[in-house]
Amino acid sequence: MWTRERLQDLVTEHLRGFRFISVANREPYIHLRDGAELRCIEPDSGVVAALDPVMRAAGGTWIAHGSGSADRETADARGRLRVPPGTESYTLRRIWLTAAQEEGYYYGFSNGALWPLCHIVYQRPLFEKESWNQYVAVNRAFADAVLEEIGGDRAVVFIQDYHFALLSRFIKEKMPGTIVFQFWHIPWPNSETFRICPWRREILEGLLGNDLIAFHIQHHCNNFLEAVDRELEARIDRERNGVMMRGSSTLIRPHPISVDFHALSDAAGSPATAARTAEFRKRYHLRGYRILLSVGRLDYTKGILERLEALDRLLSQHPEFREKIVLVEIGVPTRSRLGSYSRFQSQVEAAVDAVNSRYRTPDWDPVMFFQDHQDRASLLAWYRMADVCLVTSLHDGMNLVAKEFIAARDDGRGVLLLSSFTGAARELRQALLANPYATDELADRLHEALTMPESEQEARMTQMRETVRQHNVYRWAGKLIEQAARLEPS
Repeated sequence: MWTRERLQDLVTEHLRGFRFISVANREPYIHLRDGAELRCIEPDSGVVAALDPVMRAAGGTWIAHGSGSADRETADARGRLRVPPGTESYTLRRIWLTAAQEEGYYYGFSNGALWPLCHIVYQRPLFEKESWNQYVAVNRAFADAVLEEIGGDRAVVFIQDYHFALLSRFIKEKMPGTIVFQFWHIPWPNSETFRICPWRREILEGLLGNDLIAFHIQHHCNNFLEAVDRELEARIDRERNGVMMRGSSTLIRPHPISVDFHALSDAAGSPATAARTAEFRKRYHLRGYRILLSVGRLDYTKGILERLEALDRLLSQHPEFREKIVLVEIGVPTRSRLGSYSRFQSQVEAAVDAVNSRYRTPDWDPVMFFQDHQDRASLLAWYRMADVCLVTSLHDGMNLVAKEFIAARDDGRGVLLLSSFTGAARELRQALLANPYATDELADRLHEALTMPESEQEARMTQMRETVRQHNVYRWAGKLIEQAARLEPS
């Protein structure tokens, strides 16, 4: 069983004499100034939720974009501070970006181009030269920060996600002896889709600066290898799942990400969570209702409109559920400066209003829509209240909400209704699987979830909890670090 202590032992054994540095766009702790009040919040991010417990166990330095209004005043002159607050166990190094850099690198290329390109959900990617230039510049700025943190030491650098496709190459140009590996948290598209990107070769060559690249599932590894084979003069080793190019080699591996199972399970079963659950039922007038829960960012990849359509279909075809169920939709606004996201948010608001208008009674609305950040304690309370957790993504690398829900249910109750197009569907085979594009199918699965006997719920949940318990976030990190530490830098 992988635990925090086992990961700490592995780091001590394999990384002795190395600096351990992780790079992610999102910082794990954001400081905000509201008048005289200083607040520290943890952002709603799957990467942060997965990586923070790993960094607590491994120590080292996390390099990220400092985005909070009070981030500068809470860090030293070089952007450094110790975190987490009160239980400091690693260093956070904040990088400051100009407004133009953030607009081009983050909103423009990362989320206006790469995000829709990789998710294939009929949102056209926007490929703009200025955004690409800013993406290159910010990747170089992060490389400079990594090299500064390394100094003259030996180092292992763990890069997160699609914001840094060029970073490993820039690091290797200056310090070829550094071990660099990267986890790509979102899907990798098929080569026909990927080839529409004007800078596809630069992205592939940048990523192949890594000694190891990991995706959630083997299918995404295969897509990446196919793209390399089609676009670059490189040798693909199919048996080893590796790429050789210009004298260097890169391994391509599946490593499905997970959650801190025991921490979530213990917290969810605590008296504090029970008290908050009772408080929520009273505050939101939910006593006597069965709860359908959906949690995630207001993103067009998450299948929000599709599950609202399925709820509408269910209430139309099965009127016996009217005034018996409530969908709690927790949608955190994100990337609202992008037109596609602001338009999508308006579409969701209109869809919620339409369902509520169609079925509401003087004492009941079928949908409760929260558009705000919910802290971890609140999310655990919602997970414990839920009779059904709906994860209906149109395409997802993994989706950690599904695993968080399972970890929170030590009572053995609750049903996970999961999109077939998530990485989690490959592991959580006892979930009810559905195609979110097929409204009738999704509505039928929702009916099945609401009528599932408790004995079947418990049997399914027991098996899924054991899967998440065994394949937890420490195993994910440990296997990656173990594999990377054995590599000779290419």
